[in-house]
Amino acid sequence: MGLVTPELGTFIWMLLAFAIVLFILKKFAWKPILSALKEREDSIEEALCSAERAKEEMAALQADNERILQEARKEREAMLKEAKEMGSKLVSEAKQKATLEADKVIESARINIESEKSAALNEIKAQVALLSVEIAEKILRQQFADDQQQKDYFKKLMDEVKLN
Repeated sequence: MGLVTPELGTFIWMLLAFAIVLFILKKFAWKPILSALKEREDSIEEALCSAERAKEEMAALQADNERILQEARKEREAMLKEAKEMGSKLVSEAKQKATLEADKVIESARINIESEKSAALNEIKAQVALLSVEIAEKILRQQFADDQQQKDYFKKLMDEVKLN
């Protein structure tokens, strides 16, 4: 029963040892742990902000695409109306020309939209790739903070290269 009930001397030494360990942890380990957590939180928030900006850019591009298509339709309608106002002889010929030109404008607008969309997607992909590389670099730096871990991993990779 003596092992279960602590004595005053044992309690004081345990309290002193705990205070020393707590002081050492607070002095040397607490700040790096908190700073690492803060860096990770910041990088995740930055990635989320980038994704939100990309989403807003895509919405803006889609609105521009709709506007361009609307303008192309208005141009086509104007050309068709103009063709109707011509004489009876020129009506069929003017309609054909207007329709062809309107289709060209729509096709040009569609090609322009596709190229803008492609450029925006490529830019977003590049940003995502850059963010992925940065996150992977931070993770690898954190994982291989010790020189021995780096050497062991390098040796393992070299052995794999020799085997292949």
